Amino acid sequence: MNKNFLLLITILSSMIASSQNAWKPLFNGKDLAGWKQLNGKAKYTIENDEIVGTTVFGEPNSFLATDKDYGDFVLEFDYKVDSTMNSGVQFRSESKPDFKAGRVHGYQFEIDPSKRGWTGGIYDEARRDWLYTMDVNPTAKTAFRQSQWNKVKIECIGNNLRTWVNGMATGFVIDDMTPKGFIALQVHAIGKKEDEGRQIRWRNLRIQTENLKPSAYNNIFVVNLIPNNVSDAEKKNGVSLLWDAKTTTGWRGAYKDAFPQKGWLIKEGTLNVMASSGAESTNGGDIVTTGEYGAFILQFDFKLTEGANSGVKYFVTEKEANSGSAIGLEYQILDDEKHPDAKLGVVGNRTLGSLYDLIPSLPEKRARKPIGEWNRGIVIVYPDNRIEHYLNGWKILEFQRGVPYYQALVARSKYAQWPAFGMAPKGHILLQDHGNAVSFRSIKIQELK
Repeated sequence: MNKNFLLLITILSSMIASSQNAWKPLFNGKDLAGWKQLNGKAKYTIENDEIVGTTVFGEPNSFLATDKDYGDFVLEFDYKVDSTMNSGVQFRSESKPDFKAGRVHGYQFEIDPSKRGWTGGIYDEARRDWLYTMDVNPTAKTAFRQSQWNKVKIECIGNNLRTWVNGMATGFVIDDMTPKGFIALQVHAIGKKEDEGRQIRWRNLRIQTENLKPSAYNNIFVVNLIPNNVSDAEKKNGVSLLWDAKTTTGWRGAYKDAFPQKGWLIKEGTLNVMASSGAESTNGGDIVTTGEYGAFILQFDFKLTEGANSGVKYFVTEKEANSGSAIGLEYQILDDEKHPDAKLGVVGNRTLGSLYDLIPSLPEKRARKPIGEWNRGIVIVYPDNRIEHYLNGWKILEFQRGVPYYQALVARSKYAQWPAFGMAPKGHILLQDHGNAVSFRSIKIQELK
């Protein structure tokens, strides 16, 4: 046999062996060596090389955690879950005496066999709630296989946290809050005695920590929690900053040629409406983008002060004669508890996240952050005129402009006086000056075709 051929075979065999050796098992198939149980007392047993988690009534969320912490890694495992049982796998997670008396907290790969279909989403256990729901990646809701073994991959490299279910990309979060932590298998608390004994099974748990190469970027939606940052993955999707976090470039006053000389302040990467004693839009006034947009994904962070009122408007044309704020569809920004506008309108259609004076947002209290904390807002306008509002990962509203129910809502609203309200093919994005202190950052746009 040719010596060069033998050498090639030897090299290839070595490369294959090296690749295989890069994977390390997290479970030896015999006992729970290398693992410890935290918080609740759900049952963890071993059957047929599988770790079996069983619910116990009266116990809080239970976690079987690795003794070792992991930073950058690729984790793979299979699981099969009872169709009525919620669960998850923690990663880069912690348990510290000074945080909620040792409560496990951190990133979680969601296991959700319910009709909601959020398996593969990324949750922040005991900390910030949902980071990535499957409503922003709806095609991946079909990845989970009910009553079957499901294969999962979790990839954490640097600030990129990515998930796959049965080969389909499900979640993508960019965040720098926790660079390393343990991995843990969750058995969720149950509220009914009859749900005791539900089970989830894990097998083939293995991890890779060396010579990691990020998976190729795909086109799924990316949740980037680093302020005023656009990642390479987002750029590939067509995302760009609508505000550069430093200057007034790309913005001007509504009905004006230049940016307001007062009423707005740029400070430490935030764009701030200054509080004033004046009425709506009488201090600095509203600001609008110099560009116009049709179908798009608009992202923005906002922070309210107590009793504050503001809004993000879209399809603003500046053609309507109006003495106050410029006219457009509005994502309402409001302190619902302290501002009287929340009690006006119809069935709550002036509360936080609502399509102002037209459609109320869903009453998901978990989506609302306390006053003084940053919130994440998203407006998605599809080419077919379907529109969605999001608040901190939760879809809180959806409608379609131009259809009969939309026209009926406009006809009974304050906008009835303007023909074809909200129906412009393109318009400016507007940040509202309502005389109250409100801050914005991470304002991004992705145009859709």
